[in-house]
Amino acid sequence: MNVLIKGGSVAESNGLRRTAILAVGTFAVGTDAFILAAFLPDLAAALDVSTASAGAAVTVFATAYALLSPVLATVTAQLPRRALLVTALVVLGLANLGSALATSFAVLLATRVLAAVGAAAFTPNAGAVAAALVRPQARARALAVVVGGLTIATALGVPLGGLIGHWLGWRSALVAVAIVCLLAAAGVAAWVPFLPGSAPVPLATRLAVLRNRSVAKVLPLTVLGMGAAYVVYAYSVPALAGLGIEASDTASVLALYGFGAVAGNFASGFATDRWGARRVLTAGYLVMASALGLMAVLAATGFGAPWIVGALAAAWGAASWCQTPAQQHRLLEAAPQDAGVVVALNASCIYVGIGAGTLLGGAVIEQGTTAVFAVGAAAALLALLYQRSTAR
Repeated sequence: MNVLIKGGSVAESNGLRRTAILAVGTFAVGTDAFILAAFLPDLAAALDVSTASAGAAVTVFATAYALLSPVLATVTAQLPRRALLVTALVVLGLANLGSALATSFAVLLATRVLAAVGAAAFTPNAGAVAAALVRPQARARALAVVVGGLTIATALGVPLGGLIGHWLGWRSALVAVAIVCLLAAAGVAAWVPFLPGSAPVPLATRLAVLRNRSVAKVLPLTVLGMGAAYVVYAYSVPALAGLGIEASDTASVLALYGFGAVAGNFASGFATDRWGARRVLTAGYLVMASALGLMAVLAATGFGAPWIVGALAAAWGAASWCQTPAQQHRLLEAAPQDAGVVVALNASCIYVGIGAGTLLGGAVIEQGTTAVFAVGAAAALLALLYQRSTAR
């Protein structure tokens, strides 16, 4: 039974179960954001561009998401939440169908921007709806369910998409993502109750928190850290090939990266509460720099047993995604009165970092595997230096 409470929020006994359909949507968003990495060389060959140039498809999606997220939050504030979520998933699904049918790289880039519109409209609102579907005591669990869709996509969605791409072609993998988006849209339409929009908040008001000097110091670290993590990721197929990993085994290595990401994200929450965000971030950047640095050494020496590469990939994934809980914790300490805004800005900075890292990786991938891993390791050390210099 639904119970209406002050502010229009809905608290219901089976709210947590209803949030599962929102997690399916975030799973689709997470898979869509990173799946191109699993078959980038095949996509590049089909659309007659270099692998480095094809990485721009990842950069365009990430940059569009980062820029559009606060804008869409402003212009869609008054729309009913269920209708907004359904529309966002339909847009994301149709964009993936468009990407699957793209006959030129320009068309692919256009459809990736459209996909970013759907993703940027869905993910923040999915979290808000999940919190409204349950009683206050269960909100953290509801948010964890929704965020779980993203982390599961990192662990399973991208590798599974890579397998589909390997056996049936990259276009089929994008069609599969589109189907998941449309199924999630149908589920949201059927199971999520009506929730009204909220009062509009001007974009300038949302961004006013950037005048807080502590917030302004923390956010660049998100860009630097995620940039370091994603210098290699979009080019993981050719990079792992340089370590002796066959294309058919790339999905397994990416799965280990994903499981490491899930473990790192989960462990970071506990470790941040126990030892503090700064120690967690210091450890994370040291692990990332070490893992990517060792991969550079393996590439240079030609010695790379698959189990060693898999272990390093898991460490790389854990270090990449241990950043988010710690960074959010720092932001909430810096601006507790603007919690929703700073978390949304941090999400935008995550995608700015992903786009920038992919762009940097594309600039060096032609120099060889050793170079791209070495640049990733150097970027992680740069993030560590910035973190230490702004620790107070």
